[in-house]
Amino acid sequence: MKKVIVFLSCVWLAVNVLLAEEPYKYEYLYKDLPFEMPRVKAPVFPDNEVNLKDFGAVGDGMHLCTEAFAKAIDALDKKGGGKLTVPAGVWFTGPIVLKSNINLHIEKGAIVLFSPDVDLYPLVETVFEGLDTRRCQSPISGRNLVNVAITGQGAIDGNGHYWRPLKKQKVTEGQWKAATSRGGVYKRPDYWFPYPETLKGDTISNMNVPQNLKTEEEWQSVRHFLRPVMVSFIECKNVWLEGVIFQNSPAWNLHPLMCENVLIENVEVRNPSYAQNGDGLDLESCKNALIVNSSFDVGDDGICLKSGKDEDGRRRARACENVIVDGCTVYKGHGGFVVGSEMSGGVRNISVSNCQFLGTDVGLRFKSKRGRGGVVENIWIRNISMIDIPTEPVTFNLYYGGKSAVEVLESGEVVPVKVPPMPVDETTPCFRNIHIEHLTCSNARRAMYFNGIPEMPIDGITLKHIRISAKKDAEFYYCKNIHKEDVKIELLVK
Repeated sequence: MKKVIVFLSCVWLAVNVLLAEEPYKYEYLYKDLPFEMPRVKAPVFPDNEVNLKDFGAVGDGMHLCTEAFAKAIDALDKKGGGKLTVPAGVWFTGPIVLKSNINLHIEKGAIVLFSPDVDLYPLVETVFEGLDTRRCQSPISGRNLVNVAITGQGAIDGNGHYWRPLKKQKVTEGQWKAATSRGGVYKRPDYWFPYPETLKGDTISNMNVPQNLKTEEEWQSVRHFLRPVMVSFIECKNVWLEGVIFQNSPAWNLHPLMCENVLIENVEVRNPSYAQNGDGLDLESCKNALIVNSSFDVGDDGICLKSGKDEDGRRRARACENVIVDGCTVYKGHGGFVVGSEMSGGVRNISVSNCQFLGTDVGLRFKSKRGRGGVVENIWIRNISMIDIPTEPVTFNLYYGGKSAVEVLESGEVVPVKVPPMPVDETTPCFRNIHIEHLTCSNARRAMYFNGIPEMPIDGITLKHIRISAKKDAEFYYCKNIHKEDVKIELLVK
């Protein structure tokens, strides 16, 4: 008997040794990485599991499951955490607040559909557009958590079209009629808002953030305007998003803010191309993040790195740093890979590789403006393919005013190319040490457009092994130390 026990113990030990030595599956991304960065790994959860149905939830798309989600999360939390399984069905719900050590696992055939009832989403203190402010509570949120995940093969839908305003020129006649038939109000004949409160909020806001609201009554009067990001994780450690479809968000789709050790893999992020503020992923002031093998098809920027805006961002002083993006696809969107414009805390140590951008407004988009401050540096981009880019494959715009590159082009607005210098201080944005190599773009309007500021020119850009076909040649203003090697631009016949 003792021999059997000894034998089984040896087997157990051998199995655990083998498991412990299982190779890290993303090790290849760290080979020759030009900066030091810890291995980003998925969190491990306790071996507990509960099923949403066991807490009274009905997956018929009609019965509200908010209470069932809360009860299931509380029950799992009391066990020390584990997996909350959402089985096949349509689970109609209000906001879900996650806790530490919980994996929200959405099985194949399951859809978590969020209610469009604004009254279900109370106002909370948060950050939006890089500023400290208040918004409606996010459909899925977590704050100050350790080990949290959303995994599976199902889908999450934010019912965002009930929240968002709509511009007539961006949609078909049928889509316009379907939206406006719900009532709402008009800012102008071609610009519709779903609620009177939404229009009121718009009139007192700067870049979607209301100004000078002091009382609770004033905030509540514009509550319908305060569209939430769909997934909000704030100050969390060990965040994992895997396999799930995230779509139709009220504002931005995925927003990890001030998080550490973030793994996003094999997700699909979708918004209609006309979705205002419909960003795919906004990784803000996060440290050590891996975004791999995922797709983005959205109404604003696809994959975007941020670090706060202006004084609020400089006061926070937390850079977005140590980020690897690999194997991702961006379809529609204002930019494929984007930095800014909220970058006041800095962005540094970034690797972007093996990505394709199919018809995005811009491919690689760097944007900021005077007054923002912050340093964007040490970015390495390689093996990028693009087709059908209506503006530029690579853009640096230090005069960003809130419009997409296509909107600027269509408006006829002229971005200044000759401006007087200003004094350099903490509000001066800085872009430097950015390397782009092995980039191919077929069919762009203009090959590249670098428009810096005279007091702090874009500095130290390497362009190597570049192939672009475009209707117009590259243009560079207020730049220095631009190193080109094997850059070929073929001008298309207009």
